[in-house]
Amino acid sequence: MKNYIVFDLEWNQCPFGKEREIRTLPFEIVEIGAVKLNDKKEEIGRFRELVRPKAYTSLHFKTKEIISLCEQDLDNARSFPEVFADFISWCGEQPLYCTWGPGDLLEFQRNIRYHGLENPFPKPLFFYDIQKIFSIVYEDRKSRRTLEHAIDFLNLPKEDTFHSALDDACYTAAVLSHIDSEDILRNYSIDYFQAPQTRKEEIYVVFDTYSKFVSKEFTSRTEAMKDRKVTSTRCYLCNQSAKRKIRWFTSGGKNYFSLSYCEEHGWLKGKIRIKKSEDGKYFCVKTLKLITAQEAQEICARKESAHLKKLLKKN
Repeated sequence: MKNYIVFDLEWNQCPFGKEREIRTLPFEIVEIGAVKLNDKKEEIGRFRELVRPKAYTSLHFKTKEIISLCEQDLDNARSFPEVFADFISWCGEQPLYCTWGPGDLLEFQRNIRYHGLENPFPKPLFFYDIQKIFSIVYEDRKSRRTLEHAIDFLNLPKEDTFHSALDDACYTAAVLSHIDSEDILRNYSIDYFQAPQTRKEEIYVVFDTYSKFVSKEFTSRTEAMKDRKVTSTRCYLCNQSAKRKIRWFTSGGKNYFSLSYCEEHGWLKGKIRIKKSEDGKYFCVKTLKLITAQEAQEICARKESAHLKKLLKKN
């Protein structure tokens, strides 16, 4: 039986500034809190433990402001490898990992790597970002609210403090319990820490209103944007190739856009985000979404603006 594992982390950062920070470990976990829910979203267990830091043994002043912990609280705690092993065991088989935002899974895996542990998370790693799903169900799909906002919106009691790992996990679980299971399961997210290495590992999924493709790694942005699979604009509803009206362009940032037309389903907006993987290479996250004629005109205007900017730079 699959259970929801709703977890939250508290972490510390280098107390001596960015210049002395460990590049591959910007944040070190000092507390893990989690709530386990069954398929009926009934609570069946809790996990909470402090973690003794190894990299940053003094707390950053911002950490002290946010969490109610001090160095003495952490001195007698167990190490990350010990606590993490117990946490994974507690999660059980085929857990459905749930978080408030995508950051916790990223930092979890950075800490795993720093300690030289084997990454136990599946590849690809699908998880449930309750912050995003709250926006999809209750708001505009785009906004990303604080956990406290969601609690207030749903008129749920605030009996505990925020920014404690277990308390925040409990609050996240409370929000999750007010969302239909079907809305949760069909709006999963994809973690990119373990980026696809080969064509076989590339990810393609279709959601309610868009499709997403995650490419394998490339040595450069230029190589990535020359790849035909990355730049293709096939309609995700009928699987037919959509006619490109505006080729992929950028305004100078990390994102590329395109406009295509499917004879059966209409206008398709393409967006490619080029991301840097943990090993320094590049991979692409492409989304295709059906849009209105007015939204198509807005992309045309954006293209013209980008073209004018290029001309001005040349002159």
